[in-house]
Amino acid sequence: MSDVAPTAVAVLEHIVKSIVDDPDQVTVEVDESGQRTALNVRVGEGDLGRVIGRRGRTAASIRTVTRAAASKDDVEIDIEFLD
Repeated sequence: MSDVAPTAVAVLEHIVKSIVDDPDQVTVEVDESGQRTALNVRVGEGDLGRVIGRRGRTAASIRTVTRAAASKDDVEIDIEFLD
């Protein structure tokens, strides 16, 4: 788990794992190379559409909740859902 945003990473992993068909394939990588800390989420084959949702609504909701959790870590984050 990350030292930068442990609460945000834990919340993000929990939410995404509860949505996908194969929770063992979910990984969250912390990337601190940009201005903001980025959390890169990778899921198993065929689960990306489930995480993004219709018109991106599920992804937007995940981002909102995880950013709220990141405020507890006193850090601003961006979340990317990757293939």
